[in-house]
Amino acid sequence: MTKAPGFTREMRRGEEAGVEALLRLAFGGADEARLVAALRKCGAMAGEMVLPCEGEIIGYYALSRFIRPKGWLCLAPVAIHPDWQGMRHGKRMIGQLTEWARLSGTYVVVLGQPEFYGKAGFSAGRAARFGSPYPLDHTLLAGPGTDAPRETLVYPKPFEAL
Repeated sequence: MTKAPGFTREMRRGEEAGVEALLRLAFGGADEARLVAALRKCGAMAGEMVLPCEGEIIGYYALSRFIRPKGWLCLAPVAIHPDWQGMRHGKRMIGQLTEWARLSGTYVVVLGQPEFYGKAGFSAGRAARFGSPYPLDHTLLAGPGTDAPRETLVYPKPFEAL
């Protein structure tokens, strides 16, 4: 029987080391693991989700609170174990998040590959009027409505270190 991952769920206490190992492996370094640790430490972390498979964490994403606009969330980082990439697990994980954002009325912004995140329900067009310290051609929005809000994004302090 082949292994299949379970459902995306909230990260549990004690899984921090597994998440750190996944981030280091998926990104080939420690920057994203340091970002997650700093977001936790400063209290900006809104939630962390994992994709488990037979006792291992093969997928992860973090949601942190923007300083501005209030109530908006930032999706970063997102990781899938290299052995599990290309199997649509990331798209499924992020697709569930975008549907949650729509249904809950929560705006979620991601800075990433437009092709991937667009297929998972994020919109580059809806982010076109943002003011941001990061490139708008890689900034996408998910959440309620179809408008393109005019907002200035102020990320949590730990993002400045990237």
